[in-house]
Amino acid sequence: MPYINELHADQTALSVYVDLESNRHYSLVMSTRQDGFLFINAALKRKLQADQWQVLSIDSLYRVYRQPEIFLTIYGAPGLDNKQLFIGYPKSATQKPVVLNDNNLSVRPRVRTIYDNFLSLGLLFLLATHAFLFSFNSRAFYRFYSLRDLVSIRSQDDSFLINRPLSSTNTLFALNLSFVIAYLIVFVQSRNLDVFASRALLPGEQQLGWLVGEFFLLSGVAFLSLIGKYVALEIMGGLYKLQEVVNVHYFKILQSSLLFFTTLTLLLAIIAYNTSATTWAQNAILLPLIVFYAARLALLYFVIRSVDPIKNLYLFSYLCIVELIPLIIGLRFAL
Repeated sequence: MPYINELHADQTALSVYVDLESNRHYSLVMSTRQDGFLFINAALKRKLQADQWQVLSIDSLYRVYRQPEIFLTIYGAPGLDNKQLFIGYPKSATQKPVVLNDNNLSVRPRVRTIYDNFLSLGLLFLLATHAFLFSFNSRAFYRFYSLRDLVSIRSQDDSFLINRPLSSTNTLFALNLSFVIAYLIVFVQSRNLDVFASRALLPGEQQLGWLVGEFFLLSGVAFLSLIGKYVALEIMGGLYKLQEVVNVHYFKILQSSLLFFTTLTLLLAIIAYNTSATTWAQNAILLPLIVFYAARLALLYFVIRSVDPIKNLYLFSYLCIVELIPLIIGLRFAL
C-alpha cells in the first residue's frame, strides 16, 4: 500500500495493513490463482493453495497478536489481479429475507449488564476484602497501611505482627495482597500489555467465567510465592546466621507490597475508567515496579542494619540472594 500498477505490476509480494480492532467478529478471506505464501508481521504463517479460499477469524488474530492492526503480506505470482482479499461476515445462502412490519416496534441488541465487566466486579471484591480486614483487625490494618511505619528504620521487634509471621492475621493480609496482585495482572492483560513476552500466560476466552478462574488461579500462585518467600528467608537467614532479622524482613515485604500494589491498582483503575482513549505502554507499568523494588531493597538494608550489627558482606550477600536475584530473573522473563 499504496499499489500503483505501472510501478508494482511485476512485484511478487503485496502487503497491506489490516485493522483488527475495528473489525472484531468478522473474518479475513483471501484467495490466489496460483500457489503462494501468507506472511503476518513479516513471519511466514501458511502456504496458500491456488483457487482455494483461506478464512481467518479476526477475533483469533486479535487474541494472538494483541495489536490493533497487523501487517499482512501475500507472496506469489506478480501483480494484483491474481490475489483477492476481503473482510466479511459469513451468511447462509439459504437465508430467507426478513420482512419488517410497520408496528412501531424496533429490535435492538440487548444491553449487556455492567456486572459482566470483570474489572468492576474485581474492584468490588477487593473493596469487600479490605473492609473485612479493617473490621476483623483494625489495629493490624492501620499498621500494614501506615506509610510512616513503613519508612521508620527502627522496627518494633516485639510487635505481634512481626513475631508471628505465619499467624492467621498475617496470612489473611498476605492473601489479600495476592488478590491485589492477581487483579493487577488481569487488568494489565486486558489492556493488551503482555505480562510475559511469550504471550503464553493463561491463554483463553475473554469471558467472565474464564476471567474469574484466571483471577483465583493467579491469586493462588501469588499467595504460594509469598509463603515461599518466607521459607527462602528462613533458609538464607539460617545459612548467614541472621535468624533475628527474618521476621522483620518479611513484615516489611508485606507492608511495602500492600501499600504499593494497592495504590498502583487504584491509580490505574481511576485512569482507565475516566480516560477511555488512553494508550497504555509497557514501560509505564514496568518503570514503577523497578523503582519500587529498588527503593524497597534500600529500605530493607537500613532496617536490617538497625536491628543488629551485621557485616556488610554478609548483609549484601543475603539481600542479593533473596531480593535482587529474583528481581533480575523476573525482569529477564518480562522483557
